[in-house]
Formats: sequence, structure tokens, C-alpha cells
Amino acid sequence: MKKTFALIACVLLVAGLAACNTDKGPADLAIKADEAAIQAVADEAGKYVPEQLKATQDALAAAKDKFAKGEYKEALAAATELGNKAKELAAAAAAKKDELTKAWNDLAASLPQTVASLQAKIEELGKAKKLPKGMDKAKLTQAQEGLAGITKAWDEASAAFTAGNLTDALAKAGGLKEKGAEVMALLGMAPAAEAPAAAPVK
Repeated sequence: MKKTFALIACVLLVAGLAACNTDKGPADLAIKADEAAIQAVADEAGKYVPEQLKATQDALAAAKDKFAKGEYKEALAAATELGNKAKELAAAAAAKKDELTKAWNDLAASLPQTVASLQAKIEELGKAKKLPKGMDKAKLTQAQEGLAGITKAWDEASAAFTAGNLTDALAKAGGLKEKGAEVMALLGMAPAAEAPAAAPVK
């Protein structure tokens, strides 16, 4: 009887190992495919959705750990779920990039015009023999300094955009539209027509 039970135990063990081994190959292939998919979007995701990238990479590490421990069925299930996470990561990175690009394009369509208008007005006042009512040299100097600050920040933001750093570009350009409006008010200029609202940057 003992021999019978021992034999049954061995059969069950072999059957269990066989079942595990049937998941080993698919799990290995799935994990490798997921890893390749994540690596393909890692650069973009790192720029635009870094937290989601980290969560996906952590999930990949967990799937690899299960595989290393011989938990092939669990590893296959984790890899299947990870495949969905990789797709979501790619979609989220693309969506965030589009959002930031739109925000930049909206700003780029209006700010240079504001800067040009301010520059022209300041030059006009600088050449005037007598400043208009409500304007004095102190205000004109303040406006010149304000314009210089806006121009410098915009140049830095444009350089960041050209280098492909959208997030950094928008961070450097943050508040420039409002600063431009402040200088216009200082010079007694009417505000420029409102451009379409930029997409919010999160």
C-alpha cells in the first residue's frame, strides 16, 4: 500500500512538473516580448509619463522574478497582464506628447508676436522727444527689463524645444504670456487678441 501511495505521489509530481514546463516556453517568450515593447517606448515614456514607466518596469521585474523561481504559470499570467500595461504605456506617452506639443504650438503662435509688439513700442518711446502722459523713464526702464527677461526665457525655452525636451521647454516658458501682458499694461498697450487656449500641462 505504501508503495502504491508513493507511486501515486511520484506520478502526481511528474504531472505537476510537466504542467509547469508547458507554461515555461510561453512565459519566457511573453516576458521577452513585453521587455522589448517596454524598451521601445522607454525614452518617450521617461520624458512624458515617468511614473507610469517605473510602474511598468516594476511589473516586468516581478514577472521575471516569478519565472526565475520556476513559477511559470504565474509568470505567464503576469506577462499577459504586462503586455496590456506596455500598450497602455505607449498610448499614454504618445497622448502626453501630443498634449505638450499642442500647448507649445499655441504659445509659439502668440508669444513672438507679443514680444515684437513690445519691442516696437519700447523703441518708439525711446525715440520720442517727450514721453506720453502716464509714462516716465522709470516705467520705460522697467518695461525694457521685463522684455529682456521674457526674450531670454523664450530663447531658453525654444532651445529646449529644439533639443526635444518638451516638458523642459514648457517649464521655461511658464508664465511668459502673463509677463507679456504685464509689460503691455505698463506701456499702456491694449492686450493682444486671445489665441486659442493652450492645453493644460500637468
